[in-house]
Amino acid sequence: MDLRAIERRLLGHPGATRALHPSWGWMVYWVGGRQFACEFTAAPTAKAPYAGRRLLSLKCAPERIAELRAEFPDTVLPAYYSDGRTWISIDLDADDIPETLVCDLADASYGLVFARLPRRVQREITGA
Repeated sequence: MDLRAIERRLLGHPGATRALHPSWGWMVYWVGGRQFACEFTAAPTAKAPYAGRRLLSLKCAPERIAELRAEFPDTVLPAYYSDGRTWISIDLDADDIPETLVCDLADASYGLVFARLPRRVQREITGA
């Protein structure tokens, strides 16, 4: 999977930024001061099924999580270090999930987080 293409998609949204979380070593993507994605490699000592996997965590609608987990049980995991009811972690090295789907899920994550921002912040971001 081309992480650069996914990163371009993540940063292509209005107001999207990224920053390395220094103590975790994760690349975190933000909009309006709120996280909407993070990319990282889980430590080899992390619990299964996360250990050593390169992951992308995204906010996701709960009903969509169930569908994705059923279709990609070894690739779409309950979110690592986030609320598994509203976040997922995707194994970026898996071959069974299309890159286009990952990009669409990145778009949806941004949309979910952006929609919860105060209207004033949304207007500042969009310039409307």
